[in-house]
Order: sequence, then C-alpha cells, then structure tokens
Amino acid sequence: MNDTADDKQLILLIAQKDSNALELLYDRYERVIYSFAYQIVKDSMAAEEVMQELFLRLWKNAGQIDFGKGKLLTWMFAVTRNLAIDYLRKRDARLPRQSGDSGNLEQVQDHSTLTEDLVELQMAGEQIREALLGLSRDQQQVMDMIYYQGYTQQEVAQLAAIPLGTVKGRVRLAMKQLHKSLRHWGRRDHAHE
Repeated sequence: MNDTADDKQLILLIAQKDSNALELLYDRYERVIYSFAYQIVKDSMAAEEVMQELFLRLWKNAGQIDFGKGKLLTWMFAVTRNLAIDYLRKRDARLPRQSGDSGNLEQVQDHSTLTEDLVELQMAGEQIREALLGLSRDQQQVMDMIYYQGYTQQEVAQLAAIPLGTVKGRVRLAMKQLHKSLRHWGRRDHAHE
C-alpha cells in the first residue's frame, strides 16, 4: 500500500479490516490527535487513552463514516473532543449536571459547526494562540471553558454567573474574530489532507 492514499481510500480499506491502512492513518494523524486530546485532558496518559479509543472506534466503524458530512479529520476531532470530555466527566464529578441530563454528550455533539471551526483552528497551531490573545478576556475565558475544559454553554453561564445569551454571543463574536484573524489560513490550504 502506498502512503499517498487519501483518507477516503484508507477508510474503505479499514472497513475491510486492512490493518496496514489503519497503521498508515495512525501515522498520519497520531501527533495532531494526541496534541488535541492533551489540550483538553491535560494529562499524557489520558490523552493517549483518548487517542487509542478514537482509533479503535475508527477500526470498528470505518464502514459507517459518511464523507458527505465533511473531512475525516473533522470527524476525528469531533470524536476525540467528545471522548476527552467524556473522560473528564467520568474522572471529575465536579461538572454540574442539568436536570434531565443523562450524562451523554448529545448536547456537545449538537455543536458540529463549532467543532468544525475548532478543527480548522486547531490545525493552525501558533497562529491560533496569537489570534486567541487578540480576543477580549471574557471571550478567552468562555472559549477556554467550552473547548478546553469541556463545559457546555449552559454550564459556562452558571459557573461564570452570566446569562446564556451572553455566553453564546461571546462564542459567536470570538469565532468571527478568529476567522477574521485567520482568513488567510483556510480550508483550501488543506485540500491535500
């Protein structure tokens, strides 16, 4: 197998249980997935566990991945984020629960557009850190709590004692500002992925 195979070809092979294709995909994305998981869980062993769980799910569910819904990397980041948040919730019961919250991540998964934005931002590395510093302190706090600490927008509103609409507004404004700051770095620059 040649390592220039695109993600879609590799997923099709993985769906047929081709372990070489999985290894190739692992080599391609292991570093960025580990870094992303580590930013959320802040623990090397936990980040490793999250990453391994992601690739195990990819192995088991490769035949169900729908490329019509976006790039493989977007899916990988979304699943990694959910696994990392799930890890944090299991490890640390300090996160408040909403009445009727079953403890699953459906509410977090509903924010797929924000997750895709986060994927794009994650890949920009140092440019992102600089752009984040350009946000207001309030916007930085909300973005950190949601994307790196795993809180929902409702939980941020309760913990920061601010209205939910304010949280949503800060996220929306922060994402607009980040997109503006990073407009030269776009999806078209990553067509090879």
